[in-house]
Amino acid sequence: MLIAKGLAGGDAPERWNLTRPEAIGEVHSAYFEAGADVATTNTFGASAVKLAKMGVTETMEEINRAGVEVARANAAPGKFIAGDIGEAGDMLAPMGPLSQEDARACFSDQARILADAGVDIFIVETQFDLNMALAAVHGIRSVTDTPIACTMTFKQTPKGFFTIMGNPPAESMRTLAGEGASVVGANCAMGSDTMVELAGVIREAVDIPVMIQPNAGLPQAGPDQTVTYPESAEFFADNLMKIKSLGVEVVGGCCGTTPAYIRTIHDRLNP
Repeated sequence: MLIAKGLAGGDAPERWNLTRPEAIGEVHSAYFEAGADVATTNTFGASAVKLAKMGVTETMEEINRAGVEVARANAAPGKFIAGDIGEAGDMLAPMGPLSQEDARACFSDQARILADAGVDIFIVETQFDLNMALAAVHGIRSVTDTPIACTMTFKQTPKGFFTIMGNPPAESMRTLAGEGASVVGANCAMGSDTMVELAGVIREAVDIPVMIQPNAGLPQAGPDQTVTYPESAEFFADNLMKIKSLGVEVVGGCCGTTPAYIRTIHDRLNP
């Protein structure tokens, strides 16, 4: 949605919290008007490590605090704001330069600002390394008691679902739940039809609430490098109703899910 509003490739979308807050607010408003209960702040890549790698000169605190403020300003009464946290920006040793302690400090620094700015919940998402996800949960929990939702990204293989680091879903979810996550689940990397099966595996693994956010199918690049997603809002909603029927408490959308998708889901859940 930000690309449609002019975000160029290679630019850090989180900078728009400061430079184009009205555009970020329009996106939040569109989702709330479509029936969303929770908006995630535009802070997915706003860790100090990631911002530095993107060449951002504004401070992490400015960007994260502004992300919460613009989301809150465009939230309808009774709706919630989730502080969005993605990857730290580098991989953990020995695959990358970050130690577990460095990663935990990176996450705790970002979480402290988001918590102080008044988020209702944290969403740690698109995690493909269980150890990194644990660093995020531990880092957040070291500075606040605000609830944490943590979702990981899996691929389907002939032997089942695994992250690219080889983490299986059931074990990962149980570990995260035992280490302080309030909600666990999966997001991104697959369409809604494949996510139905994964959601069942996750739901059976834990007793705490589960959150599932599929893509609207796998992205397809056009000849002009535009990206489209193949699943219609109706097809997507059909599969999310199957996911809800498994006992999954929280559903939403990841890549490709415009407000039209959220409106379709909302209307199915509230006939």
